[in-house]
Amino acid sequence: MQFSGPSRGFTGFGRLLEMAIAQPEQGGLLPQRTPPHRGTLATTACMETLQVGYLHAVAAAAGCSLSQPFPDNGIDWHVSHSAPGHTVDDEVTIKVQLKCTYQIPPNPPGPAFSFTLDNAHLEKLARSPVSVHKILVVMLVPRSQDDWLRASHDRLDLRHCCYWINLAGHRITGRRRTTVRIPTSRIFDDRALCEIMTRVGTGGRP
Repeated sequence: MQFSGPSRGFTGFGRLLEMAIAQPEQGGLLPQRTPPHRGTLATTACMETLQVGYLHAVAAAAGCSLSQPFPDNGIDWHVSHSAPGHTVDDEVTIKVQLKCTYQIPPNPPGPAFSFTLDNAHLEKLARSPVSVHKILVVMLVPRSQDDWLRASHDRLDLRHCCYWINLAGHRITGRRRTTVRIPTSRIFDDRALCEIMTRVGTGGRP
């Protein structure tokens, strides 16, 4: 006895069932342009979190470790780096002060952009000489949180950019706040951090 007819029908039904299972349920997908319901955390607090994420990513790519001083005395993070080429110690550390702003447009033109610091913060960053060097890292972000991140299968874009400067020896010029110039050539990424640590590790400045 042969069952070739019913068998072919059952096989076709199985293929249809597999195709149905493989297809996503359209009803369960959010429309692409639907704005997310973001939390009510203050934008400034979110900006602080974003720049910390940037710092963590750079430190990870540079092979550095991070620690937070407790209590915070005007310095946000300690970044440490171990390498065979260091001559002053097997591990060197710098102190990092983070700042974030949306008031400066992305990709600022010219060799530098202006950034204003409270004199108390600048005094700490400008102290010289020091046993542990300090740098200021300023992040420029879009005003809208909708533009902070772009994710795809091969990358996560975190906008816009961080720039760094060593303010040791910088003079205080304002009564309460002082404007400093941040070079646009000093993009803070993993290569820049490794170069900073290499200079410090051989007894130089950041």
